[in-house]
Amino acid sequence: MVTNETTDTPDPAHRRPEHVSDKTVQALGSLSKALETTERARGHLYAFHQLTGSADLELDNAVRLLREAGHAGQAALVEREILGRNVIPGHWTFQIIEAYNKTYYRPFADLEHAMVRELADGRDHLHEAEMKEARRSRHHPDHTARPPTPE
Repeated sequence: MVTNETTDTPDPAHRRPEHVSDKTVQALGSLSKALETTERARGHLYAFHQLTGSADLELDNAVRLLREAGHAGQAALVEREILGRNVIPGHWTFQIIEAYNKTYYRPFADLEHAMVRELADGRDHLHEAEMKEARRSRHHPDHTARPPTPE
């Protein structure tokens, strides 16, 4: 594959507007990185939610097997004390996710998007795009600035 002008020049959507300073690009890059870390944390909350839910559903099997093994008292104890229990006072895991999204994640994501719109004309990932330009080998087929345009 031979690179062409279309793939070897940066995408205009990732070029820094003239009025945007180096410090602004760095600041928006740092803000974006913090939001990306928050996205990962949010993913861990969903994993926590799904794992906890799976464990709670598996308790049905444990309770059934305890009863079948003649341990009705222990089955009743698991049912009463653990099955369907709140993970923190008043909350199942879905409520933790809802509170996190409302209180922290959505305001953070909205603020980051607003700042990119305000300070960089809505151009995302300027820091990463400039890093790519600085690190790629020009005219190498696997170091193109952007994907080829469909013909």
